[in-house]
Order: sequence, then structure tokens, then C-alpha cells
Amino acid sequence: MKKLILFIFFFGISATGFGQLKSHSFEEMDSLQQIQKRKIIVFIHTDWCQFCQRMKATTFKNQEIIQKLNSEFYFIDFNAEEKRDITFNNLTFQYKPSGNNVGVHELALQLGTINNQITYPVLCVLNERNEIIFQHTNYLNLKEFFILLNKLKE
Repeated sequence: MKKLILFIFFFGISATGFGQLKSHSFEEMDSLQQIQKRKIIVFIHTDWCQFCQRMKATTFKNQEIIQKLNSEFYFIDFNAEEKRDITFNNLTFQYKPSGNNVGVHELALQLGTINNQITYPVLCVLNERNEIIFQHTNYLNLKEFFILLNKLKE
């Protein structure tokens, strides 16, 4: 019985604590960059976007991707319809309603707009000074995302 309890305990810890993608907030970036300079990968998504949900369920669950993101980058998982105010880069961004229970966050527009439109999902990569150095819209599978991460590390 003790062995069973220990097995469940350690399995629970390993299943929940190890191999999880660490997502940071925009507000943490200044202090994290002071500790160690890294590029920031912002995954901009919505709850209703099928391709966003597929990336969350596949690409961001892959252990190699998780290990690379956690060790070499700062990752921000950002819902474009977030309603709270966000302070980033000494500016405060707000949710902007555009209809009845519909809207988009100003920061999502700032980071995710490509050719005057935003199409989800969006990957936005910032350098250590919070400047946009790369934007990509649309689904990326494991292989494509891994190639992108390797190019960003060069």
C-alpha cells in the first residue's frame, strides 16, 4: 500500500511539475531581462480560434519544444481578448470593446497586427529591448516551430 501511495505521489509530481511550459506575464519582462537577456516569444490567440487551440494541444505540449522555450526564451501565452489592463514597456494597454461582448486588447493589436490586420494565431518575437523582430500568423506544426526556434537562437 505504501508503495502504491509513493508511486501515485511521485507520478503526480512528475506529471504536473516537470515538462510544463513556463508562461510569463508582460509585467515580469523587465525584471527577467535584468537577470538574463533572452528573446521573448508571444503567442497571441483567442479561445474561439481552432488553429490556436490546436497549437496549444500539440506544438506547445511537445517536450522538446517545452525544453527549448523554457531554457532559451521567455514565453508569453496571451489571449487577445484579455480584459485586464497590462503594463508593458512603460505603457498601459487596455481591452477595447468593439460590440456586444466582443473586442480585442490593444497590446494584441500592437504586437500582432501584420499588414493592417490581425489573424490568429500570431507569434510575435521581441528582442531583449522589447522590439518586434519577427511576426508570423497562422498555425505552425512541431517541425516548423522547432526550425523557427533554432533560427531565432542564431
